[in-house]
Amino acid sequence: MTTTHGSAKWQGGIKDGKGAISTKSGALTDYPYGFASRFEGKPGSNPEELIGAAHAACFTMALSLILGEAKLTAEHMETKADVTLEKVADGFAITAVHLTLSAKIPGADDATFQELAGKAKAGCPVSKLLNTKITLDASLQG
Repeated sequence: MTTTHGSAKWQGGIKDGKGAISTKSGALTDYPYGFASRFEGKPGSNPEELIGAAHAACFTMALSLILGEAKLTAEHMETKADVTLEKVADGFAITAVHLTLSAKIPGADDATFQELAGKAKAGCPVSKLLNTKITLDASLQG
C-alpha cells in the first residue's frame, strides 16, 4: 500500500476568499486557487484542473504498463483530461471526464491500440475512483 497527500488552505468567503494548494512532492507549494480561477478564468488552479492532471497521468501510466504486457513500448504518449463541472439541483458536480490520447507506438495496429487504451481507461486507479462518465478519444500517430 502506498499513501501520499495533497493539501489545501483557505481563508475568507467563497467569492472573496483565497486558497493555496500543496503536494507532498513539492510540485505545488502554496499554489493559489479560488473562485476566480475556478469560475472566472483568472490565474490560479482549481480542483477540476488537478483532477484532470491526475487522471491524465494515471491513465497514461496504466497504458504504459498494459502496453508492456503486450510487448509494446510507446515512443510518445500525451493525454488531456477535460473535466466537466456543472450546476445540478443540489449544487455543483463533476459530471464527466473526457480523455484525449495521442500516441506513437511502434508495432501497434489501431485495433490493438484501441483495446489496450480502453483497458487502461477502465483500470487506472483514478478512473476507478471517479464516480462519473469517463470517455476516451485515442489516436495512434503513424
